[in-house]
Amino acid sequence: MASRRIAQSSVNWASLAERVPSAQKTNLTAFKSTSDKYLRSVLANPETPPKIDWAFYQKNVPIAGMVDKFQKAYEALQIPYPSDTLTSQIEAQEKQVRDEIAIFVKESESRIAEHQTQMAQIKSLLPFNQMTMEDYRDAFPDQALDTVNRPTYWPHTPEDQKVDVPDKPHH
Repeated sequence: MASRRIAQSSVNWASLAERVPSAQKTNLTAFKSTSDKYLRSVLANPETPPKIDWAFYQKNVPIAGMVDKFQKAYEALQIPYPSDTLTSQIEAQEKQVRDEIAIFVKESESRIAEHQTQMAQIKSLLPFNQMTMEDYRDAFPDQALDTVNRPTYWPHTPEDQKVDVPDKPHH
């Protein structure tokens, strides 16, 4: 597999900086600086190594066959470019996260619609400072005082409605 020459960073630093919390900005700056340093060191070297002038060495090296042996070994040398084994895993994980985000967005939109319905209902009511007890009973029948069906004792809080009945003495 032939390697391709890196010409510039493929990282969108501006987009990444928007997503990084302000407490982590210094770490992002240090990371970008290190990344740029590596990129500069790669670009400082030529894309292909310089050609070796084997004829020059043939003439100037007195030991017979040594240059031929080195040339054969050099030309046989193949440094493999590392194979990409993680991109498929990352893409699968990205797809899974995108699916989870889509589900969350859909659920959030339904919750937003439900809350907007509730807000519209509350906004349609009389302001509380203008309501009478009858208006409150009509708007919130399950919360209003109902002395006939659900009699309560003052101060009408749930904690105060528990009535302790003493045990009957057994004869």
